[in-house]
Amino acid sequence: MNPRVALPWLTALSAGVTIAANSGWLAAWLAFIFKPLTTLLIIAYAWQRGADEPRQRRLVLIGLGLSLLGDVFLLWPQQGFVPGLVSFLVAHLAYIAAFCLPARFAAKPLVFAAYAALATAILWQLWPGIPSALRLPVLAYVVCLACMAAQAAVWWRMSAHGADEPWARRAAIGGALFMASDSLLAFNKFMLPLPLSALWILLTYWLAQWCIAGSLRQR
Repeated sequence: MNPRVALPWLTALSAGVTIAANSGWLAAWLAFIFKPLTTLLIIAYAWQRGADEPRQRRLVLIGLGLSLLGDVFLLWPQQGFVPGLVSFLVAHLAYIAAFCLPARFAAKPLVFAAYAALATAILWQLWPGIPSALRLPVLAYVVCLACMAAQAAVWWRMSAHGADEPWARRAAIGGALFMASDSLLAFNKFMLPLPLSALWILLTYWLAQWCIAGSLRQR
């Protein structure tokens, strides 16, 4: 089978095993293999793209690599939470830098204002349940996450009807899905357990990463 055809199916299979393991439907130890494997498969998907934009490709791959590190840390939800948070925060900085190459940072202020309002609303709901020792790291993370999603949307808006629009649209969808995934994770951790939380958190997370990887032009 053509690797380009097989890769999405292998990624979906690996993600499905991880979700099932985290949901208690399969042995929990399988997540220690298949969670990092899923992100590695997304890195493989990104690796074969973006040859005509080497700086953007490098930054996206750095972001995915840091996300892989965060995935490993979060296999231990308590001890690994802060290291995982820091890994993903730096990953978002790499994504922001990647999305600033085709579009100036915050070139569409209204887009940033909309994401700032959304992030503020989410934090407002979460704040009472966040332990005081975690409030500053969580605040810094939310700011970086919202800026990443907003900058991806700015690139999409700036590229409307242009050659970059299909790739920028994928980045914007990926940014929005990342916000959805991390919001679900935060509500599940700091407010109340969500039904089928592993399904919704991991599904939106890997769809986000796949879209961000897909924002690189195909060779």
